[in-house]
Amino acid sequence: MIESYTVKNMYDLNETIAADIFEGCKYPWDVLPKIKDFIAELGPKLPADKFEKKGEHVWIAKSATVFDTAYIGDYCIIDEDAEIRQCAFIRGNAIVGKGAVVGNSTELKNVILFNKVQVPHYNYVGDSVLGHFAHMGAGSITSNVKSDKKLVVVKDKDVNVETGLKKFGAMLGDHVEVGCNSVLNPGTVVGRWSNIYPTSCVRGCIPANHIYKDKDHIVEKVED
Repeated sequence: MIESYTVKNMYDLNETIAADIFEGCKYPWDVLPKIKDFIAELGPKLPADKFEKKGEHVWIAKSATVFDTAYIGDYCIIDEDAEIRQCAFIRGNAIVGKGAVVGNSTELKNVILFNKVQVPHYNYVGDSVLGHFAHMGAGSITSNVKSDKKLVVVKDKDVNVETGLKKFGAMLGDHVEVGCNSVLNPGTVVGRWSNIYPTSCVRGCIPANHIYKDKDHIVEKVED
């Protein structure tokens, strides 16, 4: 089952400016230690007619909307038509895709948001990758450090994958919907087109095209 959560099964790489970072990576979490250096390499290559250099390692598309009260830290790329709303806090090491929304009081740190991702209300997204059209409801967050501070292990039933990472939030496939006030625990991986019920506490792997109601009720979607 863990093969279901490889890069090729989770993401459409045509829907991110950061497609090249996934080259040679089997699992999406393999890119987390590479984001900072990738931004430093990609930024200077971005077309000057579409992007402005706003800091030493910050590039913002001219068509993007960034509110005055938003904070954008070092090592950041904000792609075309993205919207960074009031009091958004982008700490750094962040790639925000085309048409993505980073909303009021949302915090990003060491992340890749594919095109059209929405994290619009009071979200924390750290050490995570969110696929095309993924959406996190108000107050939903990624928890990216285990309480015992041990390295994160991705667990799928009886299969464990050592990541070697102390900080690892969540990997959300394309079109994943996370309900309001949910917590995605360290090492959570959610396959494409799956839904997480509001107020859920999620850990481990959720298959594609499923609905997570609680840990004992993860059901396959049924087409009408």
